[in-house]
Amino acid sequence: MARTALRGRLIDFVGDPAHSASAVRVVDDGLLLIDDGRIVARGEYGLLASALGRDEEVTDFSGCLLMPGFVDAHTHFPQLDVIASPASGLLEWLTRHTYPAEARFADPALCEEAARFFLDELAANGTTSACVLGTVHPRSVDALFTEAQARGMRLVAGKCLMDRNCPPELCDEEDKGVRQSLELADRWHGKGRLAYAITPRFAATSTDRQLKLAGEMAAARPGLYVQSHLAESEDEVRWVGELFPRARSYLDVYDSFGLLRERSVFAHCIWLDAADRRRFAQSRAAAAVCPTSNLFLGSGAFDFRLAGQAGMNITLGTDVGGGQSFSMLATMRAAHDVARMRGNALPAAQLFYWATRGAAQALGWDDQVGTLESGAEADVVVLDPAATPLLARRTVAADSIESLLFALMILGDDRAVRETFVAGRPSKSGRRPVSAGMSAVDNARARELARRFMGRLKSAPGGGVLEP
Repeated sequence: MARTALRGRLIDFVGDPAHSASAVRVVDDGLLLIDDGRIVARGEYGLLASALGRDEEVTDFSGCLLMPGFVDAHTHFPQLDVIASPASGLLEWLTRHTYPAEARFADPALCEEAARFFLDELAANGTTSACVLGTVHPRSVDALFTEAQARGMRLVAGKCLMDRNCPPELCDEEDKGVRQSLELADRWHGKGRLAYAITPRFAATSTDRQLKLAGEMAAARPGLYVQSHLAESEDEVRWVGELFPRARSYLDVYDSFGLLRERSVFAHCIWLDAADRRRFAQSRAAAAVCPTSNLFLGSGAFDFRLAGQAGMNITLGTDVGGGQSFSMLATMRAAHDVARMRGNALPAAQLFYWATRGAAQALGWDDQVGTLESGAEADVVVLDPAATPLLARRTVAADSIESLLFALMILGDDRAVRETFVAGRPSKSGRRPVSAGMSAVDNARARELARRFMGRLKSAPGGGVLEP
């Protein structure tokens, strides 16, 4: 791969803004030199330009921000087709929308098409690394890892483990789910930039035996990740309490089976008490806060202040499709609003930190991604503060980096992502337009959706509201 040179305003973090006033590092007119997928030099353009070869071109993003690519710490790639689906709450949403959608991933062609679309959406929104849940089908994880490897992405993923309280077509048979997880880990963990996660969906859908086996797998393979859901909604917490009456709390269920540890990532973590927060922080696990999903499903509001005081590792996740967007900018915006509802004002720098270096450190990647430091993997997002007329009007008046980041966070979306570089390669501009060259799978699904809609439309009495 030829060396790449990027010019623009460099912004990254040398520490946690909550603990250091000088945590944000800025080079107003900067240059990044990228070779073989890594940053080999960074600094002032005027100082580094002389190091360029005579015929070496610079991709000029002057006026834009060059930042570490976003890390989405919790998302579901099989839920693409149920994003923006209504329900009264989490448990109904799972039963009514999610499980039927995930059952369709028994089809290998759908797995492959969805993996391509999903990773395209991540790149379009500036996300370069993610922790992803597949379905119970091993082929869903194979398809995702195959596509991620072809793109050179850093990705954590795993097959869902479920052996009770789920539809029969999604239920693991006896110990088969854990055996399949071991096979997937052997096939993919450590291959390129890929890592495997032991993935009980959530405590309510696993028996004691499945959780015990998952914990034994985690103990035997400490390099693997663990990912699951924790204390998302009050109804879910009550249900888990009924299923595990001897556990002190929802968190204690995972802890008792050896699943709460460093390299564990738990989504939501809303309904925790003080003892849970202390134990969570002690374990060095990561909390993947998903505010767009929590607001959409009415699950609750994460308490950033108490989590921070306890020393919990905080990251952010989109939780698509419970979440409303693939955008980490939208996720940061929602986190800001949730915190404000609890009387806590989060600076934009803190939220960008949690979406970049903070997430990388929580996941054990701090020397690899989440930074623009020389030697790091070249995952970079280019943010355009003039992407829309309103954004341009607002950001031109920004009088500080905090003011600029705040405006981008509140007003920005995928249009503000000029380009996304994954291991030094541009990944957004090469995306296939939706209207161009639809595959046979794409066409078949489009025709089926149209057929269903027209059938429901014809059956609606007097052109009334269609029933889902």
